[in-house]
Amino acid sequence: MGNLRANRVAEQMKKELGDILSRKIKDPRVGFVTVTDVEVSGDLQLSTVYISVLGDDEKKQDTLQGLLKAKGFIRSEIGQRIRLRKTPELTFEFDESIEYGNRIEHLLADLNDKNQ
Repeated sequence: MGNLRANRVAEQMKKELGDILSRKIKDPRVGFVTVTDVEVSGDLQLSTVYISVLGDDEKKQDTLQGLLKAKGFIRSEIGQRIRLRKTPELTFEFDESIEYGNRIEHLLADLNDKNQ
């Protein structure tokens, strides 16, 4: 039962974070960020936000610094939008699955070209 609630809170946070990052964050370091997933602990105290950033490694690090600087603001915005007794603590991590998938697709395309 608690896991179901954590999943519902995670989905709601994902939706709200997308809106907050695209409309409310004014930091120029935070460029084009996509929230790919949110995981919330069973006790709703901690959340891990997986993000994807368009750009090179330097741009990714700048974006992460901007998000860490704005973490308090983002958390307070989520607290206002989602009715919870305590807003989960935010942790931002890069979602490497998209790059990993693109690499596998590229390798498969290379293999397919060599076999033809």
